[in-house]
Amino acid sequence: MSTATRGAASWHTLSVEAVLREEKVSRERGLTSAEAAERASQYGPNAFTTVKAEPRWRAFVRQYADTMQIVLLVAGLGSLYPLKEWETGIMLVLLTLFNAVLGLRQEGKAAAAVAALQKMMIIKARVTRDGRLEQIPAEELVPGDVVSIEAGDVVPADGRLLRAATLEIAESALTGESLPVTKGTDPVQGDDTPLGDRADMVYMNTNVTRGSGEFVVTATGMGTEVGHISDMLHAEKAGKTPLTRQLDRLTRQILWIAGAALIISMVLNLARGDSFTVVFTAAVAFAVGALPENLPAVVTTILAFGTQTLARAGAIMKRLQSTETLGSTSAINSDKTGTLTLNQMTAVQMAVVGRRYAVEGQGYATSGQITRVAGQEPIPLDPFLLPMVLAADAVINEGELIGDPTEGALVALAAKGGVDAVSTREAYPRIAELPFDAAYKLMATFHLMRDDAGADVIRCYVKGAPDQLLARAATVLDADTGPVPADGEFRELYLAENRRLGEQGLRVMATARRDLDPATFDPTGDLLSLVNELELLSLVGIVDPPRPAAKSSIATAQAAGIRIRMITGDHAVTAAAIAGQLGIDGQVITGAEFGAMSDEEALARIDDIGVIARVTPEHKVRLVDMLKKRGEIVAMTGDGVNDAPALKKADIGIAMGITGTEVTKEAAVMVLTDDDFSTIVKAVELGRGLYDNLVKYVRFQMGCLFGFITAFLGASIFNVTGGVPFLPLQTLWINFTTLLFQAIGLGYGEPAGDLMERKPRKPDQPILPRAQMTWLIVVGLIIGAGTLGVIAWADHEHGREVAQTMGVVTFSLYALLFSIATKDERLTVFSLDTFTDRKFTTWTGVSVLTLFLATSLTPFQKILDTTELNARQWVICAGTALSIIVVAELRKAMLRSRERT
Repeated sequence: MSTATRGAASWHTLSVEAVLREEKVSRERGLTSAEAAERASQYGPNAFTTVKAEPRWRAFVRQYADTMQIVLLVAGLGSLYPLKEWETGIMLVLLTLFNAVLGLRQEGKAAAAVAALQKMMIIKARVTRDGRLEQIPAEELVPGDVVSIEAGDVVPADGRLLRAATLEIAESALTGESLPVTKGTDPVQGDDTPLGDRADMVYMNTNVTRGSGEFVVTATGMGTEVGHISDMLHAEKAGKTPLTRQLDRLTRQILWIAGAALIISMVLNLARGDSFTVVFTAAVAFAVGALPENLPAVVTTILAFGTQTLARAGAIMKRLQSTETLGSTSAINSDKTGTLTLNQMTAVQMAVVGRRYAVEGQGYATSGQITRVAGQEPIPLDPFLLPMVLAADAVINEGELIGDPTEGALVALAAKGGVDAVSTREAYPRIAELPFDAAYKLMATFHLMRDDAGADVIRCYVKGAPDQLLARAATVLDADTGPVPADGEFRELYLAENRRLGEQGLRVMATARRDLDPATFDPTGDLLSLVNELELLSLVGIVDPPRPAAKSSIATAQAAGIRIRMITGDHAVTAAAIAGQLGIDGQVITGAEFGAMSDEEALARIDDIGVIARVTPEHKVRLVDMLKKRGEIVAMTGDGVNDAPALKKADIGIAMGITGTEVTKEAAVMVLTDDDFSTIVKAVELGRGLYDNLVKYVRFQMGCLFGFITAFLGASIFNVTGGVPFLPLQTLWINFTTLLFQAIGLGYGEPAGDLMERKPRKPDQPILPRAQMTWLIVVGLIIGAGTLGVIAWADHEHGREVAQTMGVVTFSLYALLFSIATKDERLTVFSLDTFTDRKFTTWTGVSVLTLFLATSLTPFQKILDTTELNARQWVICAGTALSIIVVAELRKAMLRSRERT
């Protein structure tokens, strides 16, 4: 039986004794080695099931599902038999192999990069077996194991707590709650109690931030709560990207046009009495010219270039075509904790009697100052900062935290005020402690110290909820006058200050102290009864701060027409405050409110919603679904397990590479290696640039395609060179020199400079609108007619070999000049900016070189059946090809004039 189907009791409702009986294990001795081995064979390893990798041979065969590949393969095999045109057939078959290998290689590179990113260190677990505490790989845990945990550990499996000593666990990766949860051993009533409220349970892949504990494993692998969410991912099917849909539509258009023209050409040639061999040869040449056989290669190359650029910028794309999808993103649903924020609690404000302080710095770095209001006299802050290090267990080392995040914020605050935690704790060792408890919401520690008069005292330092400390207070420390009564007027001021900080979305912690007589102090007595008649010290406002670059990145995205929504497990007040700091507009609602809406109401209100707080995984998936129904291209970011189903549902799922869980990375399409939200905006800009360049390439390719169709169809109609303006290998040469090189120059060149000032394009927007398609047909007619005219003249004057050679040169020059003209739809080619794009200029030079090679070098002349041309013939070819520049410039002038009016 697998853990996924294991009959699970409501473990959180059972007592410790009942759980041990159910698991048939001794708390003191744990499982025996034999029992562990038996359960391992029964339940399997403590790991997630992985999707079986696609065999390489199947991935290779999949490359031939492309229509272009199929047509080329059929043409190649037909050339081999019955035509026995060995050179042409071999070249065409090799071409399909090249396209397939290139696509397979790029997919393999992306997969290898992601595999390297997701490779994790083996997690160890301390488990009691055979009465001994052992350390074993977490994968070897089985239900019934007794596991020990402490601050800094990752919980290795789901379990019911047997012991909890000031134990707190950060469960944001599972529930979205940014603050650690206090754990205990008392049963929790209610089978349907939410995961976040099951205080006696621990869950796999969450982090222990404070204290220590012991639990018995109740579920492993796919049977854990994390495993259940992982299982949800298989229910989500990945749809086609916008680029895939566009290319599919374009391919169908090309096939209909080219297919009809090919049939007409074959019928005309057969009606003229040509033999089957001649007709089929013409058909192969026509198919090679009329179909953009380098479309898969160029698109794959451009997208591969994009993925490599993204990887250098801090993002890894798992699918090539999803790189472009980012460019059409119109909505980003971003998880707050760890994505928009640092996931590092930071003290930002401190208040004492009569004074307010602002605290510089972010996260657990100890650099920064505590600044006061101008004009106020400085006072010693040590009395107010001491409880922040003494009544805390957190340790900060070079910006890294071990322990509770809230305590880490207080320790960092004290360090900014000059109080070093390590040396202070050594100077004033703790002699007793009252651990934090949810019942009284405070923690107290006791230290042997001297009071202001030099007498020995036991000083009790307390931190906790402001209302709890106020209820136990007798005085408050005024830095100017000393202790003053915590009377009615002060209470009002205290509560108002607490309210002010809370309304800013800050978590408020209070500190206090009390001196006790060493002679009567009993460290083993009832310590809670001593936490009375306190002297209040300070209020501290703590927040998980936004990432430094997040606000500017959000502003850039909004300027580009992308709607940002923040999704969080935090309370609405906190979420609203963070959203305000980041510049995220819209209403703040809770997940419960969103879940209660009907689909119609949700669709009607979705534009007004900017933040959804206290969400569940189901709410996140529904939000993505609602936006996709509206036609949005949705990106979803996150780092926790609870984000994974929505990441899978979204058009672009974006996971954090550093803090992200394994399940989230598996669900995502893009993984950020630097966990930086600004990288997403860079990726969007790159995606838009890729699409802009792809459109240039498609315009160029379609114009040349119509040129081929016109040339071949015209040759059949008017019987020019027997209906074959170019031989099959000559057609291939044009496609894989001039057309390919200019296509790469357009695809790799510099995109337009105003991409991030444009609105996202609509997913159903055609690559080539009707007006543009009409223009490209005109371009094709000009290219085809001009080329055919040169061939017909040369065939009459110089013979077929010269005619077809001049045809190759003329068509190639037409293509080269058209690529220059179509690079910018508005800018004249006579501008100085035309050749500022170095990559495009370089590839243009290569195209010119290959054209000379095809007509001048003997080996190429023999392979291609070409011959050397004289100067007059070159001038005729070039002069004819320049007609495309004249027509293109007239069109651009009309477009510019129309825009001005």
